[in-house]
Amino acid sequence: MAVNLIIPPESEIHSVDGVEIGIAEAGIRKAHHKDLTVFRFAQGSTVAGVFTRNRFRAAPVQVCESHLASGNAIRALVINTGNANAGTGEAGMRVAQETCRAAASLLGLQPEQVLPFSTGVILEPLPLDRLLAALPAAIDNLAAANWLPAAHSIMTTDTQPKVSSRRLQAGGHTVTITGISKGAGMIRPNMATMLGFMATDAAIPAELLADMTRRIADRSFNRITVDGDTSTNDSFIIVATGRSGLSVDSTSSPHYQALFDALAASALELAQKIVRDAEGATKFMTIQVDEAGSAEEALQVAYAVAHSPLVKTAFYASDPNLGRILAAIGYAGVADLDVSGVSLWLGDVLVASRGQRHPDYREEDGQRVMKEAEIPMRIALGRGQVSETVYTCDFSHDYVSINADYRS
Repeated sequence: MAVNLIIPPESEIHSVDGVEIGIAEAGIRKAHHKDLTVFRFAQGSTVAGVFTRNRFRAAPVQVCESHLASGNAIRALVINTGNANAGTGEAGMRVAQETCRAAASLLGLQPEQVLPFSTGVILEPLPLDRLLAALPAAIDNLAAANWLPAAHSIMTTDTQPKVSSRRLQAGGHTVTITGISKGAGMIRPNMATMLGFMATDAAIPAELLADMTRRIADRSFNRITVDGDTSTNDSFIIVATGRSGLSVDSTSSPHYQALFDALAASALELAQKIVRDAEGATKFMTIQVDEAGSAEEALQVAYAVAHSPLVKTAFYASDPNLGRILAAIGYAGVADLDVSGVSLWLGDVLVASRGQRHPDYREEDGQRVMKEAEIPMRIALGRGQVSETVYTCDFSHDYVSINADYRS
C-alpha cells in the first residue's frame, strides 16, 4: 500500500524531444510480463550516471561505468527486470556485453554507445536468449510517449509506477524534464535508487552534466532509506538531448540554477516515491536534523534514527515509545555529543528538550502525530548551523512477508 503516491495522468507526462522508449515481454522471470525496456536518444545527446558503491557491483553496472568512461556518445539504454545479473562472474559480464552488442546491431550503433541495466534476483544467471529474442519487439515499439509504460516495465516489488514530469520557461524556451524510477526494498544511500532515469531537452555538456548528476543524486536518491541495504545494481542516469534550444554550458550560465533546481526537484520527487511505495510501508517519515556541527554528523544522526528497526516498528504501531529515537541519536556516532543540548519534535509536538522528556509532553499528543500517514520529525543537536533531511518509512508485517516470499 503506497503512502500518498501520486501517479500523474498521461496528459501531464511530457515527452522529451530526442527520447524514444520501447517495451516488450521477455519473460526473464515471469511469462507474459513486460520486463524489457529500451531507450533511444537523438544524436548529440549527453548522458551521465552515478552507480552503487556496493563492492558486489553487478555486471551491467560495471559495463555502464566502462562505456561512460570510454567517451563514446551514449545513444541507448537496455533495461531488464526479474534478474539482477549480479554475483554472476565472467559469465554475467559476457551477458551484459552481448546485450549491448545485440542492441547496437539493431539500432545501428556501436556497443560502447549502449548502457545495460538489470534489476531483480541476485546470484542467478540472466537468461540471455529470452532478452535477445525480445529486443526487436522493444525496438519496434519505440515511441516518445512511452514514459508511463516504461515506469511499469521497470517495476519489481513496486506496487505503483513512479513518474515525474515538469516544464519550465527559460531564455524564451520551454524546457521539459521527465523521469521514472523503481525501487521498494534494498534501499539506502550510496546509491539509493535501484534504478532511475531522467531526461531533459536542454543542452548540457557531458562534464557539466556529470557534475550536476552527482550533486542531484546527493540531494535526492542519497537522502532516502527503506531498510538500510545498498543494492548491487543501483543506477541513476540523466540524459540531455539539447532539442529545446536552451543551452547551459557552465554553472555561471544565466539559466543554470533554474535548470538545476528543476532537475533536482524531479529527482527528489522520484526518490520520495520510492519511499512512499516501500515494501509494506504505511507511514512516510521526514527526519530533519538541525543545529548540527557538520553535514556528516547531521546525516549520521538522521540515518541512525531512520535505520532503527525499533523506531520503524514503533511508528508502524503508532506506539509513542519515543525513547527509542533518543537512543538512536545517542549511538549515531557523534562522539562528543552533549545530550543536554538535544531537542526532539514530532510534528508540532515538543517531545524532548535539554536531553530529556519535555515537561509538557503527553503521550496522547505523540500518538496523535504517529497515527498520520505523513510524519515529520525534527531533531536539534544544539551544536551548529547545519541542517540535513532524510526520508524513510515504517516497518510493517508485510515487509517481512514480501521479502520472505520474493523468489516464490
